[in-house]
Amino acid sequence: MADREELVVIVVVTYNSAPLLPDLVSSLPAGPGGVETRLVVVDNASDDDSVAVATYLRPDAVVIQMGRNAGYAAAINAGVAAAPEHTCALVLNPDVRLRPGCVNALLSAVRTPGTGIAVPLLVDGDGRRIDSLRREPTVVRGLADALLGARRAGQLGRLGEVVTAEQAYRAATVTDWAQGSTLLITAECSRSIGTWDESFFLYSEETEFLLRARDRGFATRYTPAARAVHLGGDSRRSPELWALLVTNRVRLFGRRNGWAWGTAFWAALLLRESSRAALGRPIGRAAATALLSPRRMRAAPGPDCLRTGRAARGPLVARRGTAPRPHGGPAVVRTTGRNP
Repeated sequence: MADREELVVIVVVTYNSAPLLPDLVSSLPAGPGGVETRLVVVDNASDDDSVAVATYLRPDAVVIQMGRNAGYAAAINAGVAAAPEHTCALVLNPDVRLRPGCVNALLSAVRTPGTGIAVPLLVDGDGRRIDSLRREPTVVRGLADALLGARRAGQLGRLGEVVTAEQAYRAATVTDWAQGSTLLITAECSRSIGTWDESFFLYSEETEFLLRARDRGFATRYTPAARAVHLGGDSRRSPELWALLVTNRVRLFGRRNGWAWGTAFWAALLLRESSRAALGRPIGRAAATALLSPRRMRAAPGPDCLRTGRAARGPLVARRGTAPRPHGGPAVVRTTGRNP
């Protein structure tokens, strides 16, 4: 059982997420097993009633209005900074629904020595397992995904980046990184490695954070005893979102591995996306076009890079990445409700 002095801050980033909030809030724990929780909602300038809904559902929540679509990393940083002193921060997408006991199981996982982050078994809205575990990107894995397909490559030992083998999800394990919709992060880990990288607008921010944590000695631990539902987003349906996901992968890989390896990784992704384009898939055509555009590869990601950002599903635009912000914090911060 958890220590009664344990405090878990639940940070939720919203962007046009009003329809999703009631089910999310109803799934949040209310002091299970002696664990005290506080909810912090950070809104990225929603056009809908996300702020009003969050305040109505949880009058005790801290609600921060960023004043613009600042992206996921900047919103998380603002939420954690505004939270009371805590043991762990549970970062959630608004389209996540926690299963009973999820938080306690994640807390048990992060108590394992050397662990800084814990992630659950995720299923989609139909109850199908989501392949949420990842290996560190490499040129070989990029080529394997291009030549064999991500699902097949992920079943061949450690060849693929996406872990797709059924048996890999049956037992607790350490993973290089994981999908970022549901992350329990210890305060010790956050203090040691620093804030989330705000130079990505959408995508790759969780990859960077979890790999940086691993580099500093904080493992990401997967535990199937913790379960959550993730309804998912639109990146595979939106060419613009998919192109941004792919180009940000190249940016991150180049930062971590240097220009030469970064160029090889770019070529591997170009091969994969060109093959998709040849099959008539719009997402492949958009990604290949972006990879071949020096302007797109040099541009700092921000809200204006999305043609369909407002039409895209709220949690996707809110959750992934961030636009660069001026030094000193969010443009607008307002607290609604009682500050815990």
